[in-house]
Amino acid sequence: MNVIHVSAECYPIAKVGGLGDVVGSLPKYQQQAGVGAKVVMPFYDNKFTATHKFESVYEAELVLGEENFSYRILKLKKEVLDIDILFVDITELLFMDYVYSTDDTARFTAFQIAVMDWVLTLKTKPTIIHCHDHHTGLIPFMAQECFKYESLNQIPVILTIHNAQYQGWFAHDKVHYLPAFDISNIGLLDWDGVINPLAAGIKCAWRVTTVSPSYMEELQQAANGLENLLSHENQKCVGILNGIDADVWNPETDEFIPKNYSAKNIQTGKTANKKWLCKEFGFSASKPLFAFIGRLVLEKGADLLPEVFEKILSKKECNILVLGSGNPEVEDSLKALKKKYKGVYNTFIGYDEKLSHIIYAGADFLLMPSRVEPCGLNQLYSLRYGTIPVVRSIGGLKDTVIDIEDGGFGFSHQDASGDDILQTLNRAIAFYNDKPEFKKTRKHIMSIDHSWNVSAQKYIDLYNSLKSD
Repeated sequence: MNVIHVSAECYPIAKVGGLGDVVGSLPKYQQQAGVGAKVVMPFYDNKFTATHKFESVYEAELVLGEENFSYRILKLKKEVLDIDILFVDITELLFMDYVYSTDDTARFTAFQIAVMDWVLTLKTKPTIIHCHDHHTGLIPFMAQECFKYESLNQIPVILTIHNAQYQGWFAHDKVHYLPAFDISNIGLLDWDGVINPLAAGIKCAWRVTTVSPSYMEELQQAANGLENLLSHENQKCVGILNGIDADVWNPETDEFIPKNYSAKNIQTGKTANKKWLCKEFGFSASKPLFAFIGRLVLEKGADLLPEVFEKILSKKECNILVLGSGNPEVEDSLKALKKKYKGVYNTFIGYDEKLSHIIYAGADFLLMPSRVEPCGLNQLYSLRYGTIPVVRSIGGLKDTVIDIEDGGFGFSHQDASGDDILQTLNRAIAFYNDKPEFKKTRKHIMSIDHSWNVSAQKYIDLYNSLKSD
């Protein structure tokens, strides 16, 4: 079996969110299971591309509407990654120091056309084309409908929805960007009066997956306008929970953290990493340390945090550390708390990969009060490092975190509200003070297997079912 993953992101080359982590891990675990898997992604102007050497394996021109663009398919000269990655270099459109901008229609449409044009030339065609999010949502349509790709329409195309909030909408006046197709089938591209790449992908893909079973159910109720479509197409939809790369996220070998540890020496390991954080950010190590890592945006519930933190910090019963960036107003509100609650609160606006690893290793609890969380990876990282998650019961968080009061190992709340979060934080503080149970629980959660092994096999089983259709 030969699988091509097509994505705008892939860790460690370019990562904006969980999409990058997934595409950087899933092919690796598929390869370990005996499946040929590679990634095709844009060639960006970033630190990775600047510090590595590449060679061209294919060169041609693509047509985007009335314009022609030269493009190259590149590969690394030296094997430095665990997975095989090919890069689409369209210098004028893709070679930028960012992944996304306010208008990416031309960029990602050209990227998808380049991928399909290149696949046409391959002597050995892929067994499966696996597309990720709306940036690749036009590929299922093009494979099915565009005349020039008729020879590819028997290759099963999978679409995975990582986040349905973003759909790649653009106006009908840009439909000429696409290679020729029977215009009577324009409805396959349209949703609510505009071209919607994600909707087109859902309509035309052989199977549609999401990154957790609960998120698939939720999308039929709330999907930023695609609820009816997903309900209509539910027979070909399935939720497969994401995994994590257990080699990268491993407290026994993690080179980022001050002290490595396993479940056997978790107490000394966690204590040492917590002391590092407390010294760095001015906390007392005797208090429970709550952390938030992620984008400071509405969908992550970040706007609720300043008010909640005000209420909980006034009691001086815990420490709170925030790592993230996003909405400027939320950033300002969180930064404003630093002076008022010095010694129990701090924030790092931005993102630092090393610091995130140390937080997972040193914090006692991880906060995820998300309004939307298709799968969530942070709670899986926290479990791996013995840090107890405090989450809203939604999407993948619902699938992976069972509340202590229900016989589980974490803390969850139903609503994205300040009162619910505050109540749950107070429950977690009380649990922290029950030292035997607290220590027992964090040791237990390190044994939960959320590696990609199981999930990768579920995708392979899905591929095999399509081969036999």
